[in-house]
Amino acid sequence: MKTFLRGCSAQLCTLFVVLLATSFTTCPCSAQSEKFVANYDESQVPDYELPPILDEVTAQADDFPSAWDARRSQLLQTFTEQMFGSVPTSEFELLFEKVEQAHCLAGKGIRQQWKVTISTESGTLPVTLLLYTPAQATGPVPTFLGLNFHGNHTIAADPEILLTESWVRDSKPQSATNHQASDEGRGSSSSRWPIELLIDNGLGLATAYYGEIDPDTDDQFENGIHALFPDHRPSAEAPDRWGSIAAWSWGLSRLLDCMEQIDQVDASKVVVIGHSRLGKTSLWAGATDPRFAATISNDSGCGGAALSRRAFGETVWRINTSFPHWFCGNFKQYNRNEAALPIDQHQLLALLAPRPLYVASASEDQWADPRGEFLSAKLASEVYERFELPGLALQDLPKPNTASIGVVSYHLREGTHNIDSWDWTNYVQFIKQLQ
Repeated sequence: MKTFLRGCSAQLCTLFVVLLATSFTTCPCSAQSEKFVANYDESQVPDYELPPILDEVTAQADDFPSAWDARRSQLLQTFTEQMFGSVPTSEFELLFEKVEQAHCLAGKGIRQQWKVTISTESGTLPVTLLLYTPAQATGPVPTFLGLNFHGNHTIAADPEILLTESWVRDSKPQSATNHQASDEGRGSSSSRWPIELLIDNGLGLATAYYGEIDPDTDDQFENGIHALFPDHRPSAEAPDRWGSIAAWSWGLSRLLDCMEQIDQVDASKVVVIGHSRLGKTSLWAGATDPRFAATISNDSGCGGAALSRRAFGETVWRINTSFPHWFCGNFKQYNRNEAALPIDQHQLLALLAPRPLYVASASEDQWADPRGEFLSAKLASEVYERFELPGLALQDLPKPNTASIGVVSYHLREGTHNIDSWDWTNYVQFIKQLQ
């Protein structure tokens, strides 16, 4: 059992725009009351001009790494203020307790379960970290870290995995009713988490249920991690404070704090990964915490890897009205107003440079705009190339089931909005660059 006193890293949060209260408190039902018709026609993508990744000073600098540090800080501040929101700067305490360790997978793996408790003057929040590492490893191993959607018990049909006691979304496939998880849901999401594939490749996997960090519901930020920092709750008067995606990302950093204390994990080679809304989360976690060695975004779409100005598939208005708690209040002023954004998602991807980046799409997932995701990765390559690293090798959106793996990677999987073994097989090759 180990205890650490930590303070959140300070964010430079100058409030440029004060949002009207009526804009901030947009009801999620408004997306249903006002019919939304997504554009899936490339010819109907509006003309747009992207904000540059490099400003004039950075582009002409002889010492690019130093110049990029300054430019990166500017971009990070703008994304914080206008999109994701600032995190609290008050002190908090972390307690790490190993609850269980045992061999698994016919002796090939070691399963550990850790209780990560976050405490402030306002209360405590426990989050369960589930970790798998290869039993035959002779030292710490590179490890994937990603949040899951329905509880740790859903990633493997293992009766020893602790059942989450937190709020869960009702789901027949996961046998969750009345917002409670059940034993019948064990292993229901195992196709998304190929534990044995990773173990066989000498890699680790760590995960936690995202709802234990912050319930994915528009609850006016009264629950989850927001409740521990009541003075930093978002409001109409403070629309630059953290939404749920920033909270989940912050939670990933606290899980990494714990993993730094675990002997089986090479903490210098932890790759943060996420699918869909958790792909948006992994990108922001990688951008805000340079300890993550690499970042993987799987089908992250609008608010993730896809260019917002394309307004293809899901749009800023649609995501803000359906999920008003995900981003900070300031982001809502760009509803149907993407051209006014001071940033766009190619700049978010560039914030990860020079660390490796992987963006993945699915051919039938037009809602997430595969072309917009590809274009972001291609444009972000500009910064990697200034670091004298290879950018994305692909020149155009590839055919389905094509992967280009390098420092900047991209693939287009055939199929729908999902993460499966084909995705993970490529991610295994990607992480091996770190070995």
